[in-house]
Formats: sequence, C-alpha cells, structure tokens
Amino acid sequence: MITTGDPHPWAAHELSFGADAYWAQHDAGDDVFYAAAADISRAGSRPVVVVAVNGASDNEAATALPLALSRAGALLIVCGDPQRINSALGAGV
Repeated sequence: MITTGDPHPWAAHELSFGADAYWAQHDAGDDVFYAAAADISRAGSRPVVVVAVNGASDNEAATALPLALSRAGALLIVCGDPQRINSALGAGV
C-alpha cells in the first residue's frame, strides 16, 4: 500500500520503532506493507500494489504511479479522485 499524502497509521506506528525494523518487515515479504510514495523506489515488487492518491502534488502522484506499476506483479489498484488521477497521468484511465 503506497500513500501519496499522509502515511497510513500502520506505517507511522511501525516507523516509531526505527527505519531498520520497518524495512526489515518489508524485506521479509510475508505481510502487507505500507509505505510513502517518496519511498517507493526502495520498495520491492509485490503481487498486488495499492496506491492511495491522498495528497501531495499531481506531479508527485504522476511520478509515484508508474513506479507503483513497475512494482505490481499482477495487479495495480489506484484509489482516489478519478479526475485528479487522470490529470496526474495526463490521460483517461
């Protein structure tokens, strides 16, 4: 789960234990993982990736969405205002 705005509460909680422990959970790959769009380049692939376009600029969303697609093995789900998502991508999706 990638968020472009405020972090998911789980991510904020887990980061309170430190970045090393947080990313170790990601690397284990055995559970759902929540991350900020700014960290998507560090995230590995998953069968399903969900992106919540819940803040940040359209530019940041436009950068995050293709990266999220490259991490999604089988399915990419994008949640948010459709007009904003289309605007960020420059196309009707």
